[in-house]
Amino acid sequence: MLLLLLATTSNAHNITKILAKFPEYSTFNHYLTTTHLAPEINTRQTITVLAVDNAAMNSLIAKHLPISSLKNVLSLHVLLDYFGAKKLHQITDGTALAATMFQATGSAPGTSGFVNITDLKGGKVGFAATKDADDSGSLSLDATFVKSVKEIPYNISIIQISHVLSNPDAMAPAPAPEATNITDIMSAHGCKAFADTLKTFPDALDVFTSNAEGGLTVFCPTDDAFKSFLPKFKNLTKEEKSSLLLFHGVPIYYSMAMLRSSNGMMNTLATDGKKKFDFEVQNEGQSVTLKTKIVTAKVTGTLIDEEPVAIYTVDKVLKPKEIFKKAEISPAPAPAPEAEAPQSSKHHHKSPPAPPSDDSADSPADSPADSPESDDTADDSSEGGERVKKGFWMIVVSVVMVSMLV
Repeated sequence: MLLLLLATTSNAHNITKILAKFPEYSTFNHYLTTTHLAPEINTRQTITVLAVDNAAMNSLIAKHLPISSLKNVLSLHVLLDYFGAKKLHQITDGTALAATMFQATGSAPGTSGFVNITDLKGGKVGFAATKDADDSGSLSLDATFVKSVKEIPYNISIIQISHVLSNPDAMAPAPAPEATNITDIMSAHGCKAFADTLKTFPDALDVFTSNAEGGLTVFCPTDDAFKSFLPKFKNLTKEEKSSLLLFHGVPIYYSMAMLRSSNGMMNTLATDGKKKFDFEVQNEGQSVTLKTKIVTAKVTGTLIDEEPVAIYTVDKVLKPKEIFKKAEISPAPAPAPEAEAPQSSKHHHKSPPAPPSDDSADSPADSPADSPESDDTADDSSEGGERVKKGFWMIVVSVVMVSMLV
């Protein structure tokens, strides 16, 4: 297990950091992040990235594609196999068909999610995003190999190609997302209690639905988790209830692959200026946890993960510190006055003596333990005891001396 852990650690890579060292690919790098492809690339153990320089990217940006189509096009540039410069020139039979991340999405029809790699004459290598074959069966090569940028065998290879790869299927605008009824999805998959509660707060529900088009991730507590929390929920103010519901939504789409490669603070739909309402995402292997200052919840399942909406189940209600910190970390109540009275009496001797009073009969000083008489008696008894002890020892010494003389 230790060796496996070390191997996994050594194979980790960060495409964004690698490309950041090469400013000529800054535009390509930027859109890998914008389309959320970068974290998905980082989760792959073996990958080849076909990078294009800024000039080549400008021709793609000029098409003004929607973000979903742009992601599909860039997904064609991520091969699910390792191709270093040496391997490109050693392709069996001179040609190879490589699956891409566009193919892995399941939305690429036919063979449009594959890239054809051909070893050409004169040491050149050509690339083409395959399409459904036409009548002639010919395939035009969209780009050629330029150079190797970074190779970490057999983990990640980044090579530059001359032009952007594309095909009609990747560039076609994605169908407009249906009005995703997030409460129906949650109700049908074990989060009915949370969904029903959200329906009673129309303003909060509107925030969820309005973010669904641009990107939304929801972490809904399971029915068991939310039902056990309902007594506490009922004691909150209306504003606190709304904030807690919004705390379970994030205004960005996060696939499971992205969550598994993310560590750090995450803003929520409840975040508003000074009211941070954020939580920390932590992951270990395939496990993802969400940590607030009050509770740590585990992501236990996926209800939907289709950009731009992802809904996951969590095993606990997420409690924001802005609402629960004072209540759950409050100091213990002070002891009742009645409990202090014996303690005060017990340590009465440490207090300064009370001034003389004519009403001595009503004064606590009249108690035998505190009265002057009892103190004097105790002193006399002590002196008498000392005299008895001295006399006893004098007799003992005398007897011993007489015995010695005899």
